Amino acid sequence: MQILDGIKVIELGQLIAGPFAGKTLADFGARVIKVEPPGAGDPLRKWRKLKDGTSVWWDAQSRNKESVAIDLRQPEGQALVRELLSDADVLIENFRPGTLERWGLGWDALHALNPRLVMLRLSGFGQTGPRAREPGFAAVGEAFGGLRHLNGEPGRPPVRAGVSLGDTVAGLHGAMGVLLALYQRDARGGQGQMIDLALYEAMFNLTESLLPEYDAFGDVREPAGGALPGIAPSNAYPCADGRFVLIAGNGDSIFRRLMTAIGRADLADDARLTHNDGRAARALELDAAIGDWTVQRSLEKVLAAMDRAEVPASRIYTIADLAADPHFAARGSIERIPALAGGTIAVPGIVPRLSATPGAVRQRAPRLGEHSDAVLRELGHDEASIAALRVKGSVA
Repeated sequence: MQILDGIKVIELGQLIAGPFAGKTLADFGARVIKVEPPGAGDPLRKWRKLKDGTSVWWDAQSRNKESVAIDLRQPEGQALVRELLSDADVLIENFRPGTLERWGLGWDALHALNPRLVMLRLSGFGQTGPRAREPGFAAVGEAFGGLRHLNGEPGRPPVRAGVSLGDTVAGLHGAMGVLLALYQRDARGGQGQMIDLALYEAMFNLTESLLPEYDAFGDVREPAGGALPGIAPSNAYPCADGRFVLIAGNGDSIFRRLMTAIGRADLADDARLTHNDGRAARALELDAAIGDWTVQRSLEKVLAAMDRAEVPASRIYTIADLAADPHFAARGSIERIPALAGGTIAVPGIVPRLSATPGAVRQRAPRLGEHSDAVLRELGHDEASIAALRVKGSVA
């Protein structure tokens, strides 16, 4: 048994943010019924690299889900979604604000239909405020939320992480919001509620001391490349073989061990460097000392020395590196699951790890509309009714 067994989730979202929240809930036992538009389905099916016509990303993000193809633009499709929601526990959607209201599927209408329903609404700027109706993808959320400005080298254009952080971080916040709302409903005797989550707010929530430092000191943090501003030493350093090593020597006792390991007892014993505030003031000097040492040694020799000194360090992994690393295998951090195209595909394992009720992959990602007939029959539709809906194009 999984912890979310018995929880029924209807997923109306597309691409990443909403579906990532749905994936997270599905991994821990929720039944997630994904509603996709007939014809093309969720655009993610065609994003990035395809195998037999479908993205392998789809295998990872849509595992454990069922697919029902319903045209939400048609009144019959909207009526079917209301039927699905009449006894559902959770609705996930990431349309632009106002879209569901035009279809008669806004919060007020759905709460009246099913007072126990928890509704997760993800959008670029939230359901309220002067920018609420504007479109917003992950990149916009990262920029508007303050994170993108920090990424990159000083004096150069900001860069992005190579993944859609704005979406996936919002999806994780959304899943957390759903669990909180279900706890309030089921453990505290409450009703369903609406969760209004903006992509930029999820990113803004990651900015640590950025705002309090601005408020207290007027300080605007600027990009710092591989360093962590105000916390030292922590950076990527060059090695003799052209590779880089990440060394995090910013703990007080760790710093002393690091300086001793690189032959800089003078810095290890400098009372002005005992604590982080003193080290931060001399971050460039410390980075130069560490870099002068690493650049004379291969990455393997640097890592071996850091291991002996018990200083946190790592090579900077590519996906090929981590796929071959024994620690990933030992922890189950990579899992092979059934692929829609046949055979299996490697995907990130399920986290977090629960000792008594762990997550699990129960089924592969669905074909478009694979579960349409079965789900409609559950709602009480007979074969003639389903055939008529299919002729009209309301379902597929």
